[in-house]
Amino acid sequence: MAESGAGTNPQVFVVDSQACYVPLPNGSNRRRKRLGQRFVHLLVGLAMLGLVVQGCFIYKLYNKAEGGTSMSRAGEINAIHQLPNGRYFTQIQDKPCAHLLGSSKAVGKDKVVQWENNVTNSFTHLMVYYNGRLFVQEKGYYYIYSKVHLNAAAKCSLIKHKVIKHTEAYGKPIDLMKSNSLHCHPSSTEDHPTDPDAQELWDSFLGGTFLLESQDEIFVTLEDGRKILPGPTYNFMGAFMISSLPES
Repeated sequence: MAESGAGTNPQVFVVDSQACYVPLPNGSNRRRKRLGQRFVHLLVGLAMLGLVVQGCFIYKLYNKAEGGTSMSRAGEINAIHQLPNGRYFTQIQDKPCAHLLGSSKAVGKDKVVQWENNVTNSFTHLMVYYNGRLFVQEKGYYYIYSKVHLNAAAKCSLIKHKVIKHTEAYGKPIDLMKSNSLHCHPSSTEDHPTDPDAQELWDSFLGGTFLLESQDEIFVTLEDGRKILPGPTYNFMGAFMISSLPES
C-alpha cells in the first residue's frame, strides 16, 4: 500500500550534449576585434589622405595653368607698342604691320609716292620703311592697302594709282593693284571761266591680300604726282600680316 504521506519526488534534468551554445568571448577574441577595428580605421585614414593629396595636386596643377595663362597675357602686354603721339596699339599676335602717312614731299623718283613713318599715328613693326618702299622681313600672307587724294580740277585728269611689288624672284616690278580713271570737265567759257585755284578732289583706294616673301619691297606710284594733295591727312599706305608661312 502506498504511503500517502511520502514527499514529492525530485525533478530530474536531462542535459543534451548536442545542444547549441554561444561561447562567451575571452580576452584573446577581444584583442583580435580591437586590432581589426584599428586596421579598418587605418585603411579609412589612408583613403582620406589619398583624397587630400589628390586635391592638393589638382590645385597646384590648376594654379600652374593659371600662371601659364598669366604669362601668355603678359607676353601680349609686351606686344603693346607706343605711337609717337603717346597712344598705344596692341598686337594680340605679334605679327609684322605698318601704317604710313603722306609726306610733304609727295612723289619722288620713278613716280614713287613718299611716306612718313615717324609722325603721329604712323608706325612700322617688324617691317622696314625706306625711300617710299616698305620692306618685308617675314614670309606670309599680307593685307596691303593704299589711299590717295588728288586734285582733278584740270580740264582732263588721268589718275593712275598703283601698288607694286619688287621681288628678287623676278627681274622687274609686279603690279599688285591699280586704278586708272580719267576725269574731264567741259571747256571754260566767258560766262563760266575756269578758276585756276579751284580744286575738285578725287580719291582712290586699293586693298588686297597677297603672298609676300622676305625682302620683298612694296611701294605706290602715281602717274602725275603733281595732282596729289600732300600731307598726312589725305594719303596713307599700310600692310599687316594675316598668317605666316615657313621660309622655303
